[in-house]
Amino acid sequence: MVGTGLCRDPAFSGTWPTGTTPSCRSVSIRRTISSPGHDLSDIYSPERRSKLMSRVRATDTTPEIVVRRALHRMAYRFRLHSEHLPGRPDIVLPRHTTVIFVHGCFWHGHTCAKGRRPKSNQTFWDAKLDRNVERDREAYAQLAASGWEVGVIWECETKDADALQSRLSSMLGGAR
Repeated sequence: MVGTGLCRDPAFSGTWPTGTTPSCRSVSIRRTISSPGHDLSDIYSPERRSKLMSRVRATDTTPEIVVRRALHRMAYRFRLHSEHLPGRPDIVLPRHTTVIFVHGCFWHGHTCAKGRRPKSNQTFWDAKLDRNVERDREAYAQLAASGWEVGVIWECETKDADALQSRLSSMLGGAR
């Protein structure tokens, strides 16, 4: 029956208890979760999870664009994602010998609410996120040794425009 939410999935040949008929969505989820090699803690198939994760951007993220717009409003000019610098900083201000990293709170281990680590699969996430933080520290040290000032703006700091502008001003040595 179309539109009633009853399942007409030809792959399903079982019977349901009297008075119960699941929707097609619950049958497809049940089939996906019980498929071989599928992690039971994830509700998506490996193909669907891969597609979702491929959409996580490395450049031109919303917090990064917010910081770039604030710098433009303050009349600063900059380069983006310089490949010849360690850690490939998000924003490079060569005239001020300053680089700015715009970090996502989750991926780079901030102490705010968005930076909380997942409770499932903790060994995997701890290793992955700890390595991200370690890689960041190595890049900061290399940049500082090369004479660059390093600034970090966290995703959660981009929500308040006035606070962001004052943070950028103090980072870059005062208002312009």
